[in-house]
Amino acid sequence: MRRIRQRMCTIGILAFLCAAGGMAPQTLAATLCVNAKNPACYATIGAAVSHAVSGDTIQVAPGTYHEDVVIGIPLTLMGGNSANTIVDATGLANGIYIDGLDNAGLSGVTVSGFTVQNANFEGILITSASDVTIQGNRVMGNDTSLVFATTTCPGLPSFETAEGEDCGEGIHLSGVTQSSITDNLIQRNSGGILISDETGPTHDNLIAKNVVKNNSFDCGITIPSHPPANGLNGGHPFGVYDNTIQQNTVLHNGGSGVGAGIGLFGFLPGARVSGNLISKNVITGNGLPGVTMHAHSPGENMNGNTITGNYISGNGPDFADAATPGPAGINLYINVHGAPGPSGIVVTKNVIKDEEDDVVVHAPETVDVQRNNLNGVGDMGVVNLGTASVDASNNWWGCAGGPGASGCSEMQSANVTATPWLSSPAVPNGSPQAQ
Repeated sequence: MRRIRQRMCTIGILAFLCAAGGMAPQTLAATLCVNAKNPACYATIGAAVSHAVSGDTIQVAPGTYHEDVVIGIPLTLMGGNSANTIVDATGLANGIYIDGLDNAGLSGVTVSGFTVQNANFEGILITSASDVTIQGNRVMGNDTSLVFATTTCPGLPSFETAEGEDCGEGIHLSGVTQSSITDNLIQRNSGGILISDETGPTHDNLIAKNVVKNNSFDCGITIPSHPPANGLNGGHPFGVYDNTIQQNTVLHNGGSGVGAGIGLFGFLPGARVSGNLISKNVITGNGLPGVTMHAHSPGENMNGNTITGNYISGNGPDFADAATPGPAGINLYINVHGAPGPSGIVVTKNVIKDEEDDVVVHAPETVDVQRNNLNGVGDMGVVNLGTASVDASNNWWGCAGGPGASGCSEMQSANVTATPWLSSPAVPNGSPQAQ
């Protein structure tokens, strides 16, 4: 048979109740196998999933599986090896869809050990679920429905509401909580990882130790609040908050005018993108600034986002109303049109190199930019384009003499406090992942 499942009752009174029919027997988790060459196993992943029950493990043998796998119960899906266990979704919507939108309360799904490629939309999509683990996969060449000439994606699923320049990206979380996306390679999709809120609040997730590279039309990691799907929540944004984005390598995403390394974006009035931690990432060579934050509408909550311990180098400029004077490491554009501005945004202990503008701020309230290594000789270490002050004290400006000294970064002086400055680097000048 394709599964082994044991049923048992414990001894004593419980055994008596079972025998008497007064208590249902306990069903233990089983291990199912997928291997087209083994008649004792299922031939497809979808067939195994459809016969699984909560808690089962499905082990998938190396091979190529032309499927759109939909998971609606707690289970573990394990590929034999991400190099040769392939979900090829050519012509299909998604590679793997963990569907909590149609399976309320879905929790406890693990997917590991696969290459997921060539889907029309997302390689891996997760909606309205918790305690999901996506680990050790390769997600490549998805977003194939994108129309390159117009950078639009017709025919998106109904819960997709605000995608631009992608079809949901390589991995997409919507309405997801307390989950982890770790140790994956995400490359050659339109965009890398999308963390949004169309189907519910997305919070308390860990995005760590992924390599996100060469996703040509969008950000490496995008953290936006979007309009809710199908009128959910009365049309009010749910929010994306308290997520940790840590120790990822994010490089060569986007191109001219598109694609931050890591982007945090409000969309509608009242959107919430707050309390997120951007920490110890390597962010290099992306189309827009390495870390980009935009708030354009009244009442958007961008409070408490922390950008710390990152290595940022060689990224591009921002454009349109959020334009930076030149290529920038970090751009904080918070223009909330008279509504209360953000509070608690902190930029600290980052190493920023090879940018014309290390940190650009446009905000109505004070932003702290402290204890960073600002290393661009002749470049602007801090540029303030907003109405509020920037506390840029206690930074290393590339030399002991402080901003503007020979061998140091410069500073736009209006509403920027640079004193005291550091006489030695705030943190080691190399990659945080090597420290």
